[in-house]
Amino acid sequence: MHISDVLRVKGEQVVTVTPDTDVRRLLEVLAEHRIGAVVVSADGVSVQGIVSERDIVRALAERGAAVLEDPVADIHTSEVRTVGPEALLAEVERLMTERRFRHVPVVVDGRLRGIVSIGDVVKKRIDELEGERTALAGYITGERT
Repeated sequence: MHISDVLRVKGEQVVTVTPDTDVRRLLEVLAEHRIGAVVVSADGVSVQGIVSERDIVRALAERGAAVLEDPVADIHTSEVRTVGPEALLAEVERLMTERRFRHVPVVVDGRLRGIVSIGDVVKKRIDELEGERTALAGYITGERT
């Protein structure tokens, strides 16, 4: 199973914000789209960073409410791990677990092509397990050979 299989179901739409977007607007974008992170991109196709709810919470704890007026560039993670669509689902699971992050942008030839969340990965795994269980049940009851 590859990340491209996840994107095939989920789609390739990615919500981005520019580095100069203020944190208050970032919060609105996250709430509007009901997501936990966005890619920071000046042009909507390159990845300059990623910013998540966790980044906002840390910044609020360190600097207080004044951070809401600061640009996203002040709080985003600039060293972003990305994967290609050919990456194996198990590899991405391991990466997310070991590095303790929940979102991984999918990039092809330097261009943003999607984003995968830990929720997407878990959903795909559950679907996989349910398919196996159904196949096994059919085999045991003789409905499949």
